[in-house]
Amino acid sequence: MRLLNIINCERGYRAGQTGPGEIHYIPHDGCCKLNIYNWLRDIPEDRAYQIFEVRFKNTHKGFFYNTNNLPLAKDDIVAVEASSGHDIGIISAAGPIVLLQMKRQNITANVADLRKIYRKAKPADIEKWQEAIAREHRVMIKTRQIAAQFKLNMKVGDVEFQGDGTKAIFYYIADDRVDFRELIKVLADEFHIRIEMKQIGARQEAGLIGGIGVCGRALCCAQWVSDFISVNTSAARAQELSLNPQKLAGQCSKLKCCLNYEAATYAEAQKDFPQVKNPLDTIEGPAYLVKNDVLKGIMWFTFDPRNPVNQIAVPVTRVKQIIELNRKGEKAEFLVENNHIPSARPDFISSAGEDSITRFDRSKKRHNHNRQGRAKEEKKKPHGATGQGQSPRQEQFAQSSKNNEKRHKRRRHPHNNKTNPAKNEKQQ
Repeated sequence: MRLLNIINCERGYRAGQTGPGEIHYIPHDGCCKLNIYNWLRDIPEDRAYQIFEVRFKNTHKGFFYNTNNLPLAKDDIVAVEASSGHDIGIISAAGPIVLLQMKRQNITANVADLRKIYRKAKPADIEKWQEAIAREHRVMIKTRQIAAQFKLNMKVGDVEFQGDGTKAIFYYIADDRVDFRELIKVLADEFHIRIEMKQIGARQEAGLIGGIGVCGRALCCAQWVSDFISVNTSAARAQELSLNPQKLAGQCSKLKCCLNYEAATYAEAQKDFPQVKNPLDTIEGPAYLVKNDVLKGIMWFTFDPRNPVNQIAVPVTRVKQIIELNRKGEKAEFLVENNHIPSARPDFISSAGEDSITRFDRSKKRHNHNRQGRAKEEKKKPHGATGQGQSPRQEQFAQSSKNNEKRHKRRRHPHNNKTNPAKNEKQQ
């Protein structure tokens, strides 16, 4: 089968043809973020499970009831009931897993409240569906121009046509409330369709557009995240991250969704950490808390609060012991035992290899090594070799003094300058 240049990742299919006028649609779930894996596919399907999950464009999904008991399966293209007319969608889930999806989204499995599946899509339905899809981008660009003429503070991010081409959903983003009543009238007269405006947030817009994050991978909202959970700065505080808006914000200018991925793990690990509100009293002096290493169970302290250098890593168990001693009015003899102090060498390997970051300082170290070697050779010389039993440093100082005296004599008596005979002849 020869594949055509028709790949619609937003709806999850590819088009191909076997002969003239015969077009077949192949499911292509690799780039569709709404694709799910049916973990219950091996369970025998009961006739009671006639509810199917149908996906449309982007995050638009719905649950429909198979009233005619049609032999349907996953990835079938079906014509379903819409508010007026019919729509074309692809079955994304079938069987008992659909009930779990409905329970997850708090939708009651009442057959009377669900819309119906009419039939499997016919070639005429698919042809009309493709014509409607081809209009989406052109209509979106024209809508942006019309909204700019009305000076509306809104941005149309995407357009989704219904399968029969009689209705379109316009997804827009706006900071404030927008009065688009006049806009709807103009769009209805321009495109001869029914208009539905649906506002989305900045996260949904980033999911529609897509892009590459700072991690080097595609955005999670464009790949698999469909339910957006609120992200607070408390997740960053729990992970001991710097509250820098430029680093914590994603491409949607909101806090990154990945801040919630490990927040629960850090919150669970921090339960063992004591709250150190006052410095720890030791014989060496008060120790001030600098930071915590949650995953390693280490707390870093310093004896100089103004200049936190020479930080000392203290295990959490040792910190608890010192706090108990301070409550009894006693001072700890030591902050941490020597065998508990971690090595200063990092326990990670860079992506460039195992080379140290100080590998560029080898020439400097070699220069210092040569100087130390010369000093050792000078020390090995006997005192008589240095002249009058002077140290090498004293001899070097005396030699430099003699050189300075000779230089001053040349300046005072230029006629005695023997180093430059040509110059002496000119002076004579």
